Amino acid sequence: MRAYDLIYKKRNGGRLNREEIQFFVSGFTDGSITDYQASAFLMAAFIRGMDATETSILTETMRDSGDCLDLSSVPGVKVDKHSTGGVGDGISLVLAPLVAACGVPVPMMSGRGLGHTGGTLDKLESIPGFTTNISEAQAVAQLKQIGCVMMGQTSRLAPADKKMYALRDVTATVDCVPLIAASILSKKLAEGCDGLVLDVKTGSGAFMQEKKQAVALAQSMVAIGKKCRKKMVALITDMNEPLGKAVGNALEVKQALEILAGKEDHATQSYVSLTETLGAWMLVLGGKARVHKEGVEKISSARKNGAGLKKFQELVSAQGGDSTFCADPDRFLPRAPMVKQILSPWKGFVASLNARSVGVASVLLGAGREKQDSPVDLSAGIVLHKKLGGKVERGESLAEFHYSDEKKCGDAERAFMAGVKIAKIKPRLNPLIYKIIR
Repeated sequence: MRAYDLIYKKRNGGRLNREEIQFFVSGFTDGSITDYQASAFLMAAFIRGMDATETSILTETMRDSGDCLDLSSVPGVKVDKHSTGGVGDGISLVLAPLVAACGVPVPMMSGRGLGHTGGTLDKLESIPGFTTNISEAQAVAQLKQIGCVMMGQTSRLAPADKKMYALRDVTATVDCVPLIAASILSKKLAEGCDGLVLDVKTGSGAFMQEKKQAVALAQSMVAIGKKCRKKMVALITDMNEPLGKAVGNALEVKQALEILAGKEDHATQSYVSLTETLGAWMLVLGGKARVHKEGVEKISSARKNGAGLKKFQELVSAQGGDSTFCADPDRFLPRAPMVKQILSPWKGFVASLNARSVGVASVLLGAGREKQDSPVDLSAGIVLHKKLGGKVERGESLAEFHYSDEKKCGDAERAFMAGVKIAKIKPRLNPLIYKIIR
């Protein structure tokens, strides 16, 4: 068997069998298949597609390319959550401790920011001393001790995905349902969870901008997960505007602390609502709630009575951080030396707050990576003062920029304002959740 033959077969629309897919994954992982051959194969798969059986085999083979975390010694049903990426989507920071506080163990393996979207690992690393680089043994021990862990992908968990994703990112093959499904699930299956709740974003700030495409991805992942005997639920959620009011690493950590302290306002209503909905499904899968409504009540209670905040402090301490920062985040979290108010040139209602534009502006301020190895300014980002449907006066602040480099502010402001529209009539708002797939 040769890599050439697999590329030729898939290029011409052929269907690959298990042996062929295993040959490609193992060869690319060990280096016997070159990057340029793998790039050709990925582009052929992107253009020709892969059916459900091929996608399932690819997922399982990528999972088995390294170790699988054994969580059998951890009592209970282990449940994780995965988001396909959004702007201002720091929900994992709040969700993991809330669900753990309700008695469901949460092994959460997260990633870094990609493109205009933020990454949970970058957000966590704005906390003084917090480390996401922990061993598999440490992860299991911590899960037993406090019920949750938030870690990065180790070199031994799904190494095929780590190598393949880096190649997809630079060969325009990211936006492909079979490759996305295999990438996400290979990592989640390797981490050893029993159940998984998927938050599949759709809209201007999502990678799956069309709802039809988002539904196809969700259905594919649920089917593969069920085949691998995992409890699965997928939600198709709106990402046409940023989820909360904060976009940027330290800013989102501060917002998470406010939410865990039981605070919320108009700008964070969607953030809280989605947290409660996702958390409720995690409790249902984990056997701690009989129905979704009961799960919502338990998550809401854990947020308002401080149990979630206490669990978050335990998480921070367990992973090397200084949990005292929770009491005074402004003192301990990175703070940008410059803040600028972005004023509205018009009077009316916010009719568009394009999530992608806000995400790009945040990256330009330094909160994300323009290149894979670019440094991240953990203090940079945007705090939104107005959300979709909000009434605004001329000269009133739409948002504030936090940044360290004055030269970056102009481009960021132009990117931000390109996504803002002010209308005379209050717009109709999109539903937060379009569909639930079980």
